[in-house]
Amino acid sequence: MVRVKRGNVARKRRKKILSVASGYRGAHSVLFRVANQQVMKALRYSYVGRKQKKRIFRKLWITRINAASRINGLSYSQVIHKFKNSNIDLNRKMLSQIAVVDNSTFNELINFN
Repeated sequence: MVRVKRGNVARKRRKKILSVASGYRGAHSVLFRVANQQVMKALRYSYVGRKQKKRIFRKLWITRINAASRINGLSYSQVIHKFKNSNIDLNRKMLSQIAVVDNSTFNELINFN
């Protein structure tokens, strides 16, 4: 069987992983085996984090809308129901932004019917 020299390929593979792990603390950025484990773990966390980000922001928007609507004596569900019946098609992100930045406009939207 012919001998295969992997010098170039192996070095490139290790360098790629170590460059990704460059900001990690201690041996996690220096030793290949440990760095490889940490990079794989970080990639898993980043994948999960991208999914969680959507949930967390929606939760934040709902909380903001609820807080702004409680000032006017309505609950979040009542406000959303009013918007659906009035054909006001603003998503939760925009509604929360209006509630935080321009409270008077939000009050007018709630009383619009």
